[in-house]
Amino acid sequence: MLSITAGSKLSASEPVDEAARTASYLSAIRSLDDGGPMLNAVIVYDRDAPEKSRAAADAGPLKGRFILVKDNVETREWPTTAGSLALKDNRTGRDAPPVARIRAAGGVILGKTNLSEWANIRSNDSSSGWSAIGGQTRNPHAIDRNPCGSSSGSGAAIAAGMAWAAIGTETNGSITCPASVNGIVGFKPTVGLVSRTHIVPISVTQDTAGPMARSVADAALLLSAIAGSDPADPATAEADQYKTDFTRSLDTASLKGVRIGVLRNQAGTDPRLLALFEQARADMERAGAVFVDVDFQPEGSFWQRSLQVLLFELREGMDEYLATRPVEGGPRSLAEVVAFNKANAAQELRWFDQGLFEQSLTTTDAAAYRAARDANLRATREDGIDRLLREQNLAVLVAPTMQPAWPIDLLGGDNFGGRVGAGYLAAIAGYPHLTVPMGAVERLPVGISFMGGKWQDHAILKIGAAYERARSASVPVPSFLPWSPVED
Repeated sequence: MLSITAGSKLSASEPVDEAARTASYLSAIRSLDDGGPMLNAVIVYDRDAPEKSRAAADAGPLKGRFILVKDNVETREWPTTAGSLALKDNRTGRDAPPVARIRAAGGVILGKTNLSEWANIRSNDSSSGWSAIGGQTRNPHAIDRNPCGSSSGSGAAIAAGMAWAAIGTETNGSITCPASVNGIVGFKPTVGLVSRTHIVPISVTQDTAGPMARSVADAALLLSAIAGSDPADPATAEADQYKTDFTRSLDTASLKGVRIGVLRNQAGTDPRLLALFEQARADMERAGAVFVDVDFQPEGSFWQRSLQVLLFELREGMDEYLATRPVEGGPRSLAEVVAFNKANAAQELRWFDQGLFEQSLTTTDAAAYRAARDANLRATREDGIDRLLREQNLAVLVAPTMQPAWPIDLLGGDNFGGRVGAGYLAAIAGYPHLTVPMGAVERLPVGISFMGGKWQDHAILKIGAAYERARSASVPVPSFLPWSPVED
């Protein structure tokens, strides 16, 4: 019998025993999520999944593989809550296009994953991975450490062996951060490659769904299934032109002669993390890559403009989504969500406030918004990634993705220390960003980021797959225990 252990790989082409695979995933959910360490990664799952998988075993490229879906993405079976009690009855009966494409490709939707409530846009003081619906998600590598957000449940569930792959969503780091700290692969595609229709929105400029998996090949296979144009999402008008079999040539991709830009200013100062990053660089150099140090620093008003864009687009997008839901009852605007949270403060506002929601309601200057959006797009595209790649004839930019996971602190919120990572560059530009496990610091996983230009998704995946083969560092296996220092 095939046994899929936490952290193990199941490649895109590997034959599987469907009954054993089903038993492994359901056993992991029952023993690790419903019991044991109580990871709180999965909100709901389909107990009839084994029968559905057998029926789909010979259908399409996914061949009955199980996929978990973040609970801000609509599925016809279950409510889509975004983690909020305000949407606990938001049973729309619709599949978001990525979900419909998964089913058409022979995939089976196993269940829905917990997330940082409202995809972590409610407050500056939140604890990533907490929602009123699902509670606090825990990192399977150290259950007292944060899983990062907002696709926290998707990252933790895949690391814990609860499904073959998962769908996450990202506005700024919400696929790549949880993938990095949970020790899995995460891919944020070019904005516009995957439809956002029927996904609870934050930013029309930056939002995208993407795959989270144990290997680059698995992430590429899932991306092949979910990519494509959608008439209801104008951003995807060119997606069919760039959609391909993203698994093609991954197994033969080479780093020989590939010029890679190192974002030194975004590598942090932790000597243990830097040593791992240098090991990754040495691995790729042995495989033939050529490295060039590059410099990027956002200018002073960059972050202020970024927040302004998100808050303006949040209010507009949320109002439209809530107002058009085919469901009776529940909030119809962001203002009504704010009122709901105040009326249910004991459950919704116990640990942190809704300051960003309230600020969004007053961010209404359209001209200022457009100026801020255009300035930051130039800063991250023409004057950012595009310039860095062009000036040094580079194929990709690299940096550590994030620092290791920090302790869960519901009272104090997240501790994004260390100034590690440059995912904001790809997030704001809307360009592809892949994170691949790079090793561990004191048993806590860390990833390495590969970022490139618009529509360079396949090229980035091939470089990531080549690194994955060249990697010499050990990839940690979840302990499902609290963190403790490694003994010398």
